[in-house]
Amino acid sequence: MIRSWKIGDATVVSIVEYFGPTHQPETVFPEFDRAAFARRAGELPPGHWYPAMDRFVIAIQLWAVLAGPNVIVIDTGVGNGKPRPAARMNRLNTLTASWLEAAGVTRESVTHVVMTHLHADHVGWNTVFEDGRWVPTFPNARYVMPRRDFDHFKGLHDAGTAGEPSFADSVLPVLDAGLVDFIGTEGEVAGCLRIADAAGHTPGQLNYWLHSGGETGVFSADILHHPVQILNPGWNTAFCVLPDEAKATRARFLNEVSDAGALVMPCHFPPPHCGFIRRQGDAFVYEPAP
Repeated sequence: MIRSWKIGDATVVSIVEYFGPTHQPETVFPEFDRAAFARRAGELPPGHWYPAMDRFVIAIQLWAVLAGPNVIVIDTGVGNGKPRPAARMNRLNTLTASWLEAAGVTRESVTHVVMTHLHADHVGWNTVFEDGRWVPTFPNARYVMPRRDFDHFKGLHDAGTAGEPSFADSVLPVLDAGLVDFIGTEGEVAGCLRIADAAGHTPGQLNYWLHSGGETGVFSADILHHPVQILNPGWNTAFCVLPDEAKATRARFLNEVSDAGALVMPCHFPPPHCGFIRRQGDAFVYEPAP
């Protein structure tokens, strides 16, 4: 459940809460086309698609960055004990906290918790349940949130239309503790992560680019849920709030990362959970990271 890579002088670590063949194609990708998929399905790496079950493999993971004095967690998964509507995410009881510690990321050492967006499966380990209430998991960290996403999800929370309680149990407690810094679509976080607008999946989704020692990586959030979208960029997920913007962002991103040769680090890819996007004529292919 722990894998690491070097990007220049920085170490990036993937901590996986869980993964498996969980998502039926038409459910997660409403525009899924069986004929189009069949033409390129053989380009998916082994273990990404289980035809006998008719399921794509999807992961939930946290990323950590060890860069100089900074210990950064990027997105925080589902979390333990959180009541969630989806059975596969409801009241998890995993060893994620221990796996983080094994990777050198302790609750006290984390300097920044950086969120790409505020969906429930990206904010859960912001808090843990102690003494009858949800409290910040990383008490010495600044929790960095996209302002546009906060405003969007606060509106849903206030109107009672959020559909699940992640804003209440995983966002508001760190705000109430005075640990939140809001950011826009430009600038830098922790002296090493360049902010980039990635709106579409949510109104305020961001990417974070890491440049170190002449190498480049990007924490790409949910621009891509699965490598099948590299082969078929026009397929949004059912969870994209702004569908047209999501497609435009994805098209721009594929061109940018293939030109940069960047290590792409999404939140939901199957093992090894990250990789490279290469041009192939007018299309793109996925190359898992070694």
